[in-house]
Amino acid sequence: MSQIPTRPGTDNAAQDNPAKLRAGFSTWGPWQLVWLALAVRLAVIALCHYYRLNPEDDHFHFGAEMGRIARALVTGRGYADPFLGQTGPTAWVTPLFPLILGGIFKLFGVYSTLSAWVVLAFDSLLNALMIPLIWEIGERCFSLRTARWSGWIWALYPAAMQYGVKWIWETTLTAFLFQLALVIALRVGCVHNGADDDRGADGPSWPRWLGFGLVWGLMALSNPGMLLFLPVCGLWMLARSGKAWLRHLPKAVAAGLVFLAVIAPWSWRNEQVFHQFVAFRTNFGAELYMGNGPGATGIMMLYDHPTKNVRQFELYRQMGELRYTAWRGALAKEAIRADVPRFVRLCLTRIYFFWFGVPNADISALANFGRGLNYGFTSLVGLLGLALALRRRTPGAGLFVAAFLLLPAVYYIVTAHARFRHPLEPLITLLGVFLFQQAQGRWGFSLPLLRRLWPVRSECTEARAD
Repeated sequence: MSQIPTRPGTDNAAQDNPAKLRAGFSTWGPWQLVWLALAVRLAVIALCHYYRLNPEDDHFHFGAEMGRIARALVTGRGYADPFLGQTGPTAWVTPLFPLILGGIFKLFGVYSTLSAWVVLAFDSLLNALMIPLIWEIGERCFSLRTARWSGWIWALYPAAMQYGVKWIWETTLTAFLFQLALVIALRVGCVHNGADDDRGADGPSWPRWLGFGLVWGLMALSNPGMLLFLPVCGLWMLARSGKAWLRHLPKAVAAGLVFLAVIAPWSWRNEQVFHQFVAFRTNFGAELYMGNGPGATGIMMLYDHPTKNVRQFELYRQMGELRYTAWRGALAKEAIRADVPRFVRLCLTRIYFFWFGVPNADISALANFGRGLNYGFTSLVGLLGLALALRRRTPGAGLFVAAFLLLPAVYYIVTAHARFRHPLEPLITLLGVFLFQQAQGRWGFSLPLLRRLWPVRSECTEARAD
């Protein structure tokens, strides 16, 4: 039986297609991925209708307290009224994101569908713009291949984009500013993995130090809980100068002055309004009670929040914000002192929730299991990747350890929520990719599909290809 003839070159063409596909993906740089990621996020917003507003509680779900303050700003009441009704000046949350949201309301309407589109597109853009920062951190500390894979994962992985496409809060803005601060720190510290010699422009220059102070000032006005990491990061940058640290100390001092100049107007405003020094926000006492008061389980007792509890709202309005939060803070400290072992158990529970997932009562047990499995797996591979990076003395690993230790610390004693991990998730992505690539190199572990898409190549080959 004779064989059916084939066209010459057909087999070769079929074999060339995967190679062309690999070559095409390999030429994508971080800025091309930004456009891809932004397009994906905007498509998700449109297809899932995240721009549609929930009118419940007078649109409170649109930005919650920050949305309320933005509305007060636009309607001429100033930085005020974080809950229901008119309750007067506030410092319940810091001002950066409410001011941005207020500008959007001013231009596109208060609680309008167009405003929802604009703010979600803004968050999606910031989320996509993290890709060049992730890429640079990965290339400096690990390898080009780690940077590329991490950029692709961030562009397409649904969990990476969730806070950009549907969460109207400061979460994405804070995460973006934190990655930017890390990149500046690595540039000042002249961190690179040795495979790339094109880092001659790195070093502790005046613009970098001043930019570092500016970024951290903005971050403090977005989420002051991040500030535990600031002194460690600054000292690390100075230490990277070696014996020349004293010569660069004036730059660090200037960065500190820039930081103070950024936050000073907000602190001054608070002193004028409340006749008491309030550096950033007033709500710590209330949050501490809702995380540790009677009935606490490790998750914030939202049923006791002024937005959910009419009695608490009336107390807040009658006492005023400062007296109310101070009173709640005193109750929280009494509860902690009365049963310290219980407080320790709550802290351990919150540590578990931070890294392995917060249960959600609004979804089924099966959905909770799936969420927890995904969330916990990414944390686990990130932590294992961090341990491996520290063991291999990867450039910047010590700085990453400090971030993993310090950024969650305040949440361990107050409350737990999945979004609190988001500023660390770009590093978790990088460290997870690093872990699997090291496993592939040592034990030959790999998934066939991934091996076909990007075969193992030496870093020198990749550098020449790019």
